[in-house]
Amino acid sequence: MKYQIRDWSKKVKSRFLEFTPLKKRMVIMLLTMGILFGGIFGFHGFQTQLMLRQMRGNQAPAVTVSAETLTYQTWQPKIRAAGTLRAMHGVNVTTETTGLVRKILFTPGDEVKSGDVLVELNADADIAQLNSLIAQAELASLTYLRDKTQYEARATAKATMDASLADYKSKQAQVAEQAAIVAKKTINAPFSGKIGISAINEGQYLNPGDKIASLQQLDPIYVDFYIPQQEFLKIGKGKTVVVMTDAYPRKKFKGIISALDPGVDPTTRNLYVEGTLDNAERELLPGMYVSVEVYSGKEEQFLTLPQSAISFNPYGEIVFIVKETGKDENGNPILLAHQTFVTVGETRGDQIAILKGLQPGDQVVTSGQLKLKNGSRVVINNSVLPPNNPAPTLEEE
Repeated sequence: MKYQIRDWSKKVKSRFLEFTPLKKRMVIMLLTMGILFGGIFGFHGFQTQLMLRQMRGNQAPAVTVSAETLTYQTWQPKIRAAGTLRAMHGVNVTTETTGLVRKILFTPGDEVKSGDVLVELNADADIAQLNSLIAQAELASLTYLRDKTQYEARATAKATMDASLADYKSKQAQVAEQAAIVAKKTINAPFSGKIGISAINEGQYLNPGDKIASLQQLDPIYVDFYIPQQEFLKIGKGKTVVVMTDAYPRKKFKGIISALDPGVDPTTRNLYVEGTLDNAERELLPGMYVSVEVYSGKEEQFLTLPQSAISFNPYGEIVFIVKETGKDENGNPILLAHQTFVTVGETRGDQIAILKGLQPGDQVVTSGQLKLKNGSRVVINNSVLPPNNPAPTLEEE
């Protein structure tokens, strides 16, 4: 072997000596360039290996998120609307005639019954006029009876008796008219209800139509609201209505639909609906703004998530599913977040229904997903969770 190498080197040397000086310089230059570029590429390869080793040793830290296991929730189908409360009977008590206020016989804020006297106007002149007309009517009655007796005895003409009868009836009508005027001087409650703050004072002169006080019958009470025409077939008379108001944030008032307008408003294409609520405690007042929910069908099962778990984008709705991909050197599970598209449905309080894209049991990131990208390593910490109430009160909202 030693002799073979020596022979090969002699051959190379003899071949090299056969080269012209120009060829020798070319060979030396090519060898030098080969050694130079080989060193450069070798150095870059070594540097790349060091960088990869450094990157593997400096992975991004795991992102702390909260997560929830997807389960079915029972939802009652509802139609939501904004409504206004209206008294079953409500008026501004007023007067039909002029007069001076003599007495105010009600206490503002009290309950009054139908027919209770609220205000008395000065009726002295009208009563005197009534007494005068009564006297005239009595005289006309006597005259008629006398003429009738004489006619029966054929002592007077029938025309005289007829004139007496007509005069008597005219006087009776005048008495009835004046009695009605006197009666109007006493203002009574037209129905039972709660009387409001007095708008008059004793000694004040009233004209027809002047407001005395508001009178409202509060039990039961109506709620008026509108629903879109496409929801018409989902509701009907007798359906359950639930009313909420910010005056009582944690309380719900239940009633039923009592009437539906026979036509749809051609401007808004909405249907006018009336609901009736019990209000024995007088907690609800006419004019209040309320949120209305109408139970429109049987209960249904939906996969639900907190709305904070959904990332809404122009190209679709996204959630991050957490999956375990093994164990680390300490035996702890390695959790990675994987991005997936979902189809969402109706919202209910803090929750949103998931129609497609997820399965029961999937573990979904509910907060902290803004820091994630597909394949990010995560650590779950559920010490603080986002709101997830399907029926929050107005105070919680």
